Amino acid sequence: QVQLVESGGGLVQPGGSLRLSCAASGSIFSIYAMGWYRQAPGKQRELVAAITKSGSTHYADSVKGRFTISRDNAKNTMYLQMNSLKPEDTAVYYCNVDLLGVGTLRDDYWGQGTQVTVSS
Repeated sequence: QVQLVESGGGLVQPGGSLRLSCAASGSIFSIYAMGWYRQAPGKQRELVAAITKSGSTHYADSVKGRFTISRDNAKNTMYLQMNSLKPEDTAVYYCNVDLLGVGTLRDDYWGQGTQVTVSS
C-alpha cells in the first residue's frame, strides 16, 4: 500500500508565505514525477507545479516567481514553498505522485488535499 500525506496548509494574509509538504510512504520501488495541483471552489483542478526525478521543474504562469517546488528523493518527500501569496491562490492543494510500487504497476497517486486560504 502507498500513502501520500500532505501538510502545511492554513490561513495566511496576502503577501504571506506557506510551505506545503507531501510525504510518500509504503511499498515504493521508485518515484518518478511529482506535482502539486489545486482546486478552487467552482473551478477545475489545475496544475500548479511539477518536478521530475532529476529535478527539472515546471510552473503555471500564475505562480512563476512566487512558488518553488522541490523534492528530497531520500525521504520520498516533495515541497511547495509559496511566497507573496494572493487571495486568488486560495484553494485545496493536492499532491500527485507518479510511482512504481513494489509488486504493482506504475500509477498516479493523490494526496488527501490541504486547504490554503489567503485572506486578510
